[in-house]
Amino acid sequence: MTMLRIMVSRHSAFYSPLLATFAAGFLEQEGLQAIYRVLPPGRSVGEFLASGEVEVAQSAVSYSWSVLEKGGQPPALHFAQINARDGFFIASRKPDLGFSFDKLLRGRLMYVHGGQPEAMLRYALYKRGVDLSQIAVVNAGNTEQMLSAFRAGDEDYFHEQAPYPQQLEHEGVAHVVASVGEAIGPVAFSSLASTPVWLQRPEALQFMRAYRQSRAWVRSAPPRDVAAKLQALFPGVAPVALVRGIEAYQRLGCWDGDPAIDPAAYEVALDVFQHAGAISRRYPYAEMVVRPPDAG
Repeated sequence: MTMLRIMVSRHSAFYSPLLATFAAGFLEQEGLQAIYRVLPPGRSVGEFLASGEVEVAQSAVSYSWSVLEKGGQPPALHFAQINARDGFFIASRKPDLGFSFDKLLRGRLMYVHGGQPEAMLRYALYKRGVDLSQIAVVNAGNTEQMLSAFRAGDEDYFHEQAPYPQQLEHEGVAHVVASVGEAIGPVAFSSLASTPVWLQRPEALQFMRAYRQSRAWVRSAPPRDVAAKLQALFPGVAPVALVRGIEAYQRLGCWDGDPAIDPAAYEVALDVFQHAGAISRRYPYAEMVVRPPDAG
């Protein structure tokens, strides 16, 4: 079998369509095996793609904009959508069936700082009439550090991808009260990226066939079935929390639609980053995105 090296910038159930390509056997059906890695601190997935250390990476169209804003040239092209919504949730220390985003102004919010997570959160709050700069916020570090801080009783609200807010809910220390993705709506969030050279190789077609099957399966299969295939990748997460996370993403529609990156959703992502002041101009879709390898 041909070995395929896959890297993600974050490890969460949000990327189930990619994780299931190898965890549920879809790559194997195409004669491929996967080596899966999470991006180490201090580097970018673009560096790994450019150096040939990985073939496929979970990225975002916004990553290419950040490279261009610094005067660089993006090393890869985005060829398929993983998620068509933001996948972050807000968890509250107390149950709140009547939660609204303005309640964040009354507490302390621990959230994922920097890059796309912060830009999307800022935009979601803006759409709900709230300014992130007016909220008492905390940067507690990476996901594990944030989880530890919340378990220790720090802060009132927690912002992360599934299954981590759902895990805190399972432990009885938090309650999931809102979805950032629901507030924003369809947007080009995370994508699959690779180099133009690799996208011309036969393995790219094999991978894309497997990915289409995987994404369709995680979208429609019972959440318990999906979670059962992915559970080994989340050893510190309770099965029920993983199921709830996958169920929430199915309900939100994160994996709906064709894997091709939607131009309209791309424009919304540009809106988000312009609102955050993170880009100086609107970068054309055709310069960042290509059709999936099997799309002709």
